[in-house]
Amino acid sequence: MLNSLKLFVAAALVAVASPLIAQDTATPEPAAPSSQEFDLGTPVDDTAPRPGEPYVREVFGDWALRCLVAEVGEDPCQMYQLLLDPSENPVAEISIVPLADGGPAVAGVVVVVPLETLLTEQLTLSIDGGEARRYAFNFCNRAGCVARFGLTDEQVALLKRGASGVLTIVPAAVPDQQINLTMSLIGFTAGFDAATATAN
Repeated sequence: MLNSLKLFVAAALVAVASPLIAQDTATPEPAAPSSQEFDLGTPVDDTAPRPGEPYVREVFGDWALRCLVAEVGEDPCQMYQLLLDPSENPVAEISIVPLADGGPAVAGVVVVVPLETLLTEQLTLSIDGGEARRYAFNFCNRAGCVARFGLTDEQVALLKRGASGVLTIVPAAVPDQQINLTMSLIGFTAGFDAATATAN
């Protein structure tokens, strides 16, 4: 019995000592990595435009070449101008984009006016006091009511030669009055040529 007890104690001591011996003979653990081995990340630029967001690429007189960030390929661009009333309040905006499909319209126009506009009176546009043309509104959304129409090569040439245009709308609250919005044509030619270059 005593011999058995001695053997059990000896075996227990060997079992406890074995890991200690193994630790002494094991390969030492590698040193902790230095700070230079960790990626510290790249700062996120929250000011950079994201896909679908507009930005102004260039300004030509009173026209801006406004583009949208594309997910792939070239950013589509259009000419843009904010239109003010006689009291210098922003009322409407106009965008013009060159068209290259060979149809009768060489440029497409989008005009956005306030929701309180009397749509049945439509939108009129005249250049340098010349004959006015009338355009229907297509739809309204939260941003306002939208008129979309095309310009012929002759009309674009008239804009390039002109000094200013007047867009006229009628407020629904006072249908016997008109609001005349001056559209400057300063920089139109250079802006249209730049927009055409980005479209090709």
